[in-house]
Amino acid sequence: MTQDASTPPNTPPPEVDAWGGQSRISALAEVLAPVLLAACGLVTVLTTIGILLVLAVQSVEFFLKAGIGVGEFLFGTVLKPEASPPKFGILPLIWGTFLIALGSSLIALPIGLMSAIYLSEYAPRVVRAVLKPTLELLAGVPTIVYGYLALLLITPLLKTVLEPLGFRVEQFNALSACIVVGVMIVPLVSSLSEDVLSAVPQGLREAAYGLGATKFEVSTRIVLPAGLSGVVASFILAISRAVGETMAVVLAAGMMPQITLNPLTSVETMTTYIVQVIGGEASYGTPKYLSLFAVGLALFGITLTLNILSSLVLRRYREVYQ
Repeated sequence: MTQDASTPPNTPPPEVDAWGGQSRISALAEVLAPVLLAACGLVTVLTTIGILLVLAVQSVEFFLKAGIGVGEFLFGTVLKPEASPPKFGILPLIWGTFLIALGSSLIALPIGLMSAIYLSEYAPRVVRAVLKPTLELLAGVPTIVYGYLALLLITPLLKTVLEPLGFRVEQFNALSACIVVGVMIVPLVSSLSEDVLSAVPQGLREAAYGLGATKFEVSTRIVLPAGLSGVVASFILAISRAVGETMAVVLAAGMMPQITLNPLTSVETMTTYIVQVIGGEASYGTPKYLSLFAVGLALFGITLTLNILSSLVLRRYREVYQ
């Protein structure tokens, strides 16, 4: 057996030498990799804890300076920080937030689910390869663009259609915000749901076809129930995304804190209030300024609850296939 002249005699290959250079690097990587991964995970946990602590400390200071209780803050129906004495009831903000989230969900969830079923069960491979990335491009559009779309296109269109029928459409209204936020979260629902439905084993489909089921029956009675946990989780995540939306809602829905069932009037969400106060003339340390943190803490609690609910749904109803 010939040996390369450049290789010193009696030198074992790197993989044979348990204490050689390459093996030593591999051993070092095995030691450092868990530490590095744990550190990355710890960063996210510490960041969340830091955000929560900042919000909690500033919120306690707000309640002390404003002289109100948590119940009055959460369930009060009057929000007038400039009044004497100031009123900090954020129930109109909570109402506006859930009104936008509910309206956008009624638009996005059915469209997103039907899109996912089509992409997973009906679309040819070529069509799916083009349609899915195109649909996901909607998620890359800046949210402020959606706000201008609502202000300059959706609202004038609603005025043109509804005002001749006797409905008064305000320039800033909740319906426009619901439409654009709904369009914005469609990719989140369709992409996650399509991934879940595509992961359902092909054997379930073939067994149903063997029993004489149609494609529609397979899609709705076999594939969808099998991936229901992931679909519901995508719904909850989309609703959470709608709850936290800011710029599109600021431009579309306006800044009128009120409790109303009329979607053609202006409302104000929790995120909109935060933007309004930051962009206003609230002095640092005043109750109005500190109310930002209390509203932010309440919004944090809402989104955290939705995320926990999503995790519970996944854990309770997740199907595991071998």
